[in-house]
Amino acid sequence: MIRLGLCCLFRQAPIKFSATTARSLLRLDRDAQLARLDRLCLENTLALLAALEEVKRLGFGAFRVLSTLFPLYTHPDVGYQLEQLPSARQIFDILQQVRIRKEYYHLRLSFHPDQFVLLSSPRPEVTASSIDELVYQAKLAALIGADVINIHAGGVYGDKQAALERLAEQIEALPQAIRNRLTLENDDQSYSVADLLPLCDKLSVPLVYDVHHHRCNPDGLSVAAATSACLQSWQRVGREAHLHISSPKYGWGEEPKPHADFIDRADFPDEWLDLSATIDVEAKAKEPAVLRLKEQLALPDWPEKGANDG
Repeated sequence: MIRLGLCCLFRQAPIKFSATTARSLLRLDRDAQLARLDRLCLENTLALLAALEEVKRLGFGAFRVLSTLFPLYTHPDVGYQLEQLPSARQIFDILQQVRIRKEYYHLRLSFHPDQFVLLSSPRPEVTASSIDELVYQAKLAALIGADVINIHAGGVYGDKQAALERLAEQIEALPQAIRNRLTLENDDQSYSVADLLPLCDKLSVPLVYDVHHHRCNPDGLSVAAATSACLQSWQRVGREAHLHISSPKYGWGEEPKPHADFIDRADFPDEWLDLSATIDVEAKAKEPAVLRLKEQLALPDWPEKGANDG
């Protein structure tokens, strides 16, 4: 059964995630910084709990958690640990509730770190900060039961093969808590499915197949072949496959990369219709877009855990 996923934010539901800037925090002393961060982290944790309830109500099967759920967590000047916050115990309790609801509702949770996470970078300081961010997201993923931390391969830096070798080296050295969740996604400019498959095979890293990116950055593989390779990469690790769908905002013309508000039904691959997989809907309209695609595909509401038992 197809499990449609909502990505991070809501268009209609009154669920908001708060943020701040390092510049504004640096005007405050450390106690005041932690007080503001405490309020934001508590608000965002409660918002995440509400998000799972809304995802369940809408009949979706997955939710991508905002990477900045805990704002500026790894920032070199204003970063912090959850244990430093006055409301730490309450925050951990709510995260435990998130995990319980996730299990009960049979939802799948994932993370997609921001573009500054670059394990292929030739600059050691960029790699170090990227690993810090992945450590944070793996910690949060473990707390809420998320099984995917999905990244792009990064830049080419003038030598794609050398960049891929750096990427492989860094992945192999990652802590197991990250390796167990790490996935690689083809992008719309630099790294195609064909570029990533050898590395995914070598390191047993699942491929998150983005069909929109593949159409923008073709590599000779058909959608059917790329889908099959994606499924095999997930089968190797014994987990449910994860894919992305979006449509071009301006059509399949000169500028197909920006995402549209909704998914054009014609862009949904026929090869995906009978999958048992998670498909994140990357559409600007958020939950109305997922609902429309759900209706177009005639998908039932995602069942709770055990709903079909017996």
